[in-house]
Amino acid sequence: MGVPAFFRWLSRKYPSIIVNCVEEKPKECNGVKIPVDASKPNPNDVEFDNLYLDMNGIIHPCTHPEDKPAPKNEDEMMVAIFEYIDRLFSIVRPRRLLYMAIDGVAPRAKMNQQRSRRFRASKEGMEAAIEKQRVREEILAKGGYLPPEEIKERFDSNCITPGTEFMDNLAKCLRYYIADRLNNDPGWKNLTVILSDASAPGEGEHKIMDYIRRQRAQPNHDPNTHHCLCGADADLIMLGLATHEPNFTIIREEFKPNKPKPCGLCNQFGHDVKDCEGLPREKKGKHDELADSLPCAEGEFIFLRLSILREYLERELTMASLPFTFDVERSIDDWVFMCFFVGNDFLPHLPSLEIREGAIDRLVNIYKNVVHKTGGYLTESGYVNLQRVQMIMLAVGEVEDSIFKKRKDDEDSFRRRQKEKRKRMKRDQPSFSPGGILTPHALGSRSSPGSQVASNPRQAAYEMRMQNNLSPSVSPNTSFTSDGSPSPRGGIKRKVEDSDSEPEPEDNVRLWEAGWKQRYYKNKFDVDAADEKFRRKVVQSYVEGLCWVLRYYYQGCASWKWYYPFHYAPFASDFEGIADMPSDFEKGTKPFKPLEQLMGVFPAASGNFLPPSWRKLMSDPDSSIIDFYPEDFAIDLNGKKYAWQGVALLPFVDERRLRAALEEVYPDLTPEETRRNSLGGDVLFVGKHHPLHDFILELYKTGSTESVDVPPELCHGIQGKFSLDEEAVLPDQVVCSPIPVLKDLTHNSVISINFKDPQFAEDYIFKAVMLPGARKPAPVLKPSDWEKSSNGRQWKPQLGFNRDRRPVHLDPAAFRALGHVMPRGSSGTGVYSNAAPPPPTFQGNMYRPLLRGQAQIPKLMSNVRPQDSWRGPPPLFQQQRFDRGVGAEPLLPWNRMLQTQNAAFQPNQYQMLAGPGGYPPRRDDRGGRQVMNVVWALGWKAYCSLCPNRTSWDSMVGWLF
Repeated sequence: MGVPAFFRWLSRKYPSIIVNCVEEKPKECNGVKIPVDASKPNPNDVEFDNLYLDMNGIIHPCTHPEDKPAPKNEDEMMVAIFEYIDRLFSIVRPRRLLYMAIDGVAPRAKMNQQRSRRFRASKEGMEAAIEKQRVREEILAKGGYLPPEEIKERFDSNCITPGTEFMDNLAKCLRYYIADRLNNDPGWKNLTVILSDASAPGEGEHKIMDYIRRQRAQPNHDPNTHHCLCGADADLIMLGLATHEPNFTIIREEFKPNKPKPCGLCNQFGHDVKDCEGLPREKKGKHDELADSLPCAEGEFIFLRLSILREYLERELTMASLPFTFDVERSIDDWVFMCFFVGNDFLPHLPSLEIREGAIDRLVNIYKNVVHKTGGYLTESGYVNLQRVQMIMLAVGEVEDSIFKKRKDDEDSFRRRQKEKRKRMKRDQPSFSPGGILTPHALGSRSSPGSQVASNPRQAAYEMRMQNNLSPSVSPNTSFTSDGSPSPRGGIKRKVEDSDSEPEPEDNVRLWEAGWKQRYYKNKFDVDAADEKFRRKVVQSYVEGLCWVLRYYYQGCASWKWYYPFHYAPFASDFEGIADMPSDFEKGTKPFKPLEQLMGVFPAASGNFLPPSWRKLMSDPDSSIIDFYPEDFAIDLNGKKYAWQGVALLPFVDERRLRAALEEVYPDLTPEETRRNSLGGDVLFVGKHHPLHDFILELYKTGSTESVDVPPELCHGIQGKFSLDEEAVLPDQVVCSPIPVLKDLTHNSVISINFKDPQFAEDYIFKAVMLPGARKPAPVLKPSDWEKSSNGRQWKPQLGFNRDRRPVHLDPAAFRALGHVMPRGSSGTGVYSNAAPPPPTFQGNMYRPLLRGQAQIPKLMSNVRPQDSWRGPPPLFQQQRFDRGVGAEPLLPWNRMLQTQNAAFQPNQYQMLAGPGGYPPRRDDRGGRQVMNVVWALGWKAYCSLCPNRTSWDSMVGWLF
C-alpha cells in the first residue's frame, strides 16, 4: 500500500483524525542545551501511558536525510537518532512504558519486498553516480563553475538490515542512551524501557503488536491504557485498529510532498543534476550569511487519533435491517481486510483497484450491498470466511471492465488538460525580451553582482534600435535559434523536450480494450489465458496471501516460510470457487538467521557487509546461486509513469538452494560474525526509583539461572519472564560510551535484564474484541463533522487534543509595546518569545536566553547536564495520575499557559503580582518603577539576560518587592 496515497486519501476523507502536536523546544543557558522537562504535564491536553517507537522510521531519516546535509560519520548519525527520540519523548511524555523496536529478520513474505527495495536502491545509486560524473565533466568542459567534489564514502543505506556491523553498533549505542536518560532525565524516572534490537526476529511494528496482544491476554492488563505508536508506515493505522484498544494514537512526521532538494553538483536549489548549468551561486543575505541554510523548517509532528477514525467508521459501516446482529468491532475488522486488496507489503494490489480512484470507497459500498446476502462478517479474529469474500470479489469483477475504461478516459482527459496548459503557458510568454542593460530584473535585485544599470536609458534604447536597423532583414516566417540568430533554411527540428506532448510508456496490455484478460496473462505471466489450471494456481496463492496477511495482523506470523511467488495479482473476476481453497499454513517454521537474510535480500554491490567467503557466492561465476544476484534487471512500469512505481522483475530466492550453498561457508565465520548471526531477544531497563529495580538486583545477586515471572504489581501489570543478561547494565558499574563525543556514565544506577513476552500455545487465538472494563472515549465528532471534508479546500487540523482550545493573540496595546522595543524588520526569531514568566509558587530555575552575538552550541548533543536544571517541584506524575478528561488537568506553570487555554483565568493565582483590578501594584520608589518598566517593556526573558545573577523567579520577586 503506497504510504502517501493511502494517507492522503485517509486525511481527506476523515480530516478530524489529524491533530497538530504542541511541542516545547529545549532552551539554552550559558551555551548549554537544557532539555525539556518531560515530567511536567503534557501540553497536548492528554496523558499517554505507553510510547512505542518503530525505530526504522527514525533510523532512515537520521542517517540519510533528504532535506538537510547528511551526517559526516556514524557517530553523528547515532547522535541524530538520540536527538530525534528526545524530541518525540518530549512531545508524547509516556508515564509507564517506552518500547523501542528495530526491524529484525522478517518473514519470507516480507523479504521479497526488501529484496526489491535494496536492489533498486543499489541500481539507482550507481546510475545516479554515473550521471553525476557525466554532467560534471560536461559542465567543466564548457567552462562552468562547480564546487570541488567532496571525497567521502557514499553511505549505503542497505546497511540498515539485521546482521550488519552498523545495526550491532546501533544496539550498543541505544543501550547507552537508555542508561543515560534513566540516570539523568526526570521524565524517565519511573519509566519501564524495553529494547528489541535487530537480533530479535520480526518487523519492528509487528513486534510491538505482538507485545500488545500478549499483554491484553493477561488478567492484570489495564484495558484503558493509552497507547501512542510512532511511525510513518500506512499499515500502522491498520495495526492500531486491529488491537481494538479504545485509546490508540499514532504520531508521525507531517508528510510534505515536493520538498526542495539541493543539486548534487552545485548544492543549489531549483534544479536537478541533469539540469545543472554550473552557474556561480547567488549571494544569500547581505553578507552571504545564509549561504549554508536550507529553505526548509524542521519537520512538524501530527497525531492520528484512531478513536476518532473508529467514530467515522462506525457511522459509515452501520447498516440497517441486517439478518444478524451488527457489531462495530467486526465491521472494522472487515474494513481493515478490504484495505489489503489495494496493496500491502506482501501482496500486489488487484489491477482494478487503485486508491486514487476511490477503490476503498467502492469496496465499502459493495460490501454494504452484499453483506445482507453473506449472512455474516468476512473475518473473525484474523481468520477469513472465503465463501463470503468470494461474493465480494465477484461483485467487483462485474464492474472491472467499466473501471478500466473509466481509467483510460480519465488519463486521456488529464493529458489533454496538461497539453492545453503547456500551450497556454507558451502563448503567454513574451515574444521578445530586451537584453543587455535593458534586461528586466526582479524588484530589489539591481544591486546584485552582475547586473548592469544604464546611466542614460534613452541613449541605450537608441543604440539598440540602430543595431536592429543595421542587421539584415528577415522574413516573418523565418525561424530563430536559441541565441536569436536566424536558423538555416528549412528550419530546425523541434526537440523532444520542446514538444507539446510527453512520451508515454508503451502499454501492451491495454486493459481498456476487449481481450484485456488474455493479453494480461500473456504479457505478465507468459501463459495463455485459456490455461485454467495456471490461473487457478495464481488465485490460490493470492487467497493464501490474504489469509496470511490478516493472520499476521491479528495473531502473529502464521508461517515464516510462506511467500507469494508471483510479481502480479489476478483479476477480481478470477476469484470464483475460492470457498474450498485451503488456508492452513505449515506449523513450526523458523525465521532465517541474520546473515542468511542478508544473502537473501542484498545485491552483489552491498556484499561488503558480508563475510568474504559469503560475499564470493554473490559474484563468483561458478557460484551455485549466482543467478540470485543479477547485475541488471528489468523494471515493468505496469501502466505507471515512473520507474519507482514499476515492478522490479527479480528472480525469487529458492530457500533450499540458498541454505545448501551456505552450509559450505558457515565454518568460515569468525566468533564475532557468529555472534551477529545469532537470534536474540528483548532487554528491559529500569532506574533506581522504579519498584522493579530492587527485585531485578536481587536476581543478579542470587545468580538464578532459571526464568522468573515478572511481578505485575511492580510494573503496571506487565507480565512475562525475566532471565539474566550476560551483557547487563548494572548499578555502580561504569557504562562506557560507544560514541567518542559523549562521556562515560560513571555514576550509574540503572539495571537491565532479558525480558520475554508471555507464551501461548501455537493454536491459541487472540480475540479481536474490546476488553471488559474498557471505556470508549467520549464522542468527539459533531453533526457538522460528518459532512466535513478537505476535498477542494484547505483543511486546518486542531492543535492538541482539546478542540475547545482558544488561539492566543496579543491585543493592539501589546503590539505597540513590542513595536517600541523590538527593532524594525525583525524576523520573528531572537531572544523574545511568547513564553510568560512563571507564577511565584514555581520553585524551578529559569534559563537566560543567549544575547545577540553570543556563540551557539554545536548541533551535537552534550553530555553536560547541570544538576540545577533538574531541580524543582517533584514530578507531577508522582503526585497524582492525571485525568485524561478535557479541562481536568493540574495547574500548569505560567511558561506553558500560552499553550493550554482550556481553563478560565484564575485571578487569585497570581495575587503576589496583582493589585486591585488585576493590575501590577505601583511602587513608590523610582528604582522599582524603572525596573518594572523594563520588565514589562522588554519581557521576562530579556530582563533575565540583563541580570545574570537573578536567575530564579523567587529571587527576582524578592529583589523587586
